[in-house]
Amino acid sequence: MPNVFWRLWSATSISNLGDGIASVAYPWLASATTRSPFLIALITLAQRLPWLIFTLPAGVITDRYDRKKILVLMDFCRGILTLIVVLGVVVNKSHLPALKDVVSLKETHYGLYWILVLTALIFGMMDVLHNNTAQTILPSLVSSEHLEKANGRMGTAEALFGSFIGPPLGSLLLGFALAAPFIFDATSFFLCAGLMGAISGSFRSDKPISERQNFKVEMKEGVSWLWRNKFLRDLAIILGCFNLYSSIPNAIAIFYAQEVLHTSVFIFAVLGTAAAVGGILGGMLGPKVAKQLGDGKSLALALAGIPIATLILGLTSSWQIAWILFAAETFCSMLWNLITVSLRQSIIPGDLLGRVNSVYRMFAWGTIPIATLLGGAIVSIGAHFYSREIALRSTFIIAFVLGIVLFAFAAPRLTSAKIAAAREAGAK
Repeated sequence: MPNVFWRLWSATSISNLGDGIASVAYPWLASATTRSPFLIALITLAQRLPWLIFTLPAGVITDRYDRKKILVLMDFCRGILTLIVVLGVVVNKSHLPALKDVVSLKETHYGLYWILVLTALIFGMMDVLHNNTAQTILPSLVSSEHLEKANGRMGTAEALFGSFIGPPLGSLLLGFALAAPFIFDATSFFLCAGLMGAISGSFRSDKPISERQNFKVEMKEGVSWLWRNKFLRDLAIILGCFNLYSSIPNAIAIFYAQEVLHTSVFIFAVLGTAAAVGGILGGMLGPKVAKQLGDGKSLALALAGIPIATLILGLTSSWQIAWILFAAETFCSMLWNLITVSLRQSIIPGDLLGRVNSVYRMFAWGTIPIATLLGGAIVSIGAHFYSREIALRSTFIIAFVLGIVLFAFAAPRLTSAKIAAAREAGAK
């Protein structure tokens, strides 16, 4: 791997550490402002809505401007936004319950709640642009034959820092002071911006500025290219359906952890480490599994494994069993990403990569806002007819049924032969 790749890896690792800390701090803070499943789902909706409404413009921006400068700007702006959350926490500290008393909260603290909704929406827009740009800059740093390995290294770093080290550190910082994890998260964004800025070179699209068309036409170019490529179009739709069913229980995950698994803030953080273990194993073993089984069977394994784990999650009350299942789900997700991300990067032309990736992500991630509303509504309505615990568990059972239906639909469309044909067609 070239040295410039390791600079990118270092910058993203620091950012992943901050993300891991935030993955504990934000849900726990949200649950300290309201106990309404629907209101919690609205925060997730605000964060995910930009994947539906902003992905296409983000793709054009990625292909028009220097990708390194976009990453630096987004990290800096996210750091500023996190400091606004810090200010909101400090101002409202006296109105919030102690960490161990959040389950007994009786009323919603709307002041801080709406700060979280607004910042989640802005964060979501910046995340769309940052993530799309980060994925398109990698082929500029490593050769095509090393893309799968590079994606594996990036995935392993995300798992190690974002899921293994970050969540426990976030819980410790929460115990020290409610604002502490958010201060750390802001600092990580600023450090990441500095490291990315130190990477030399220009990372603009290969297409000269004189050949670029207007914004709307460029957006349509990305849409039409993906729609004409049947394999990637089907892949995007399948991933969209996957994210739809799997995000239904995720919308109320904090309540599931607190009220079904009865976790403390530290155990909640420990649950987050499961994603690290699964992600690291997926990053290390995923390429070997794909080589041994073939790409088609590996994707089928991921599509079958996740709904089965989801079903057991809906039935268990043990956080230890849940930990194992979360690790298995993340392993399957990493296996899926290693194959499909590298596939997209090798098939899509470089000057269209940002726009086509954004269209793909609109299909793939745009269903998550719908799922969050469904998850919140299922629990809110279900709690009126049976116990709140059963209502929380029902989201996992519904997700399992939808996941099995998706497996039956998708597996025949993602065979190794069809994947090889798509790669060969993209190389021409």
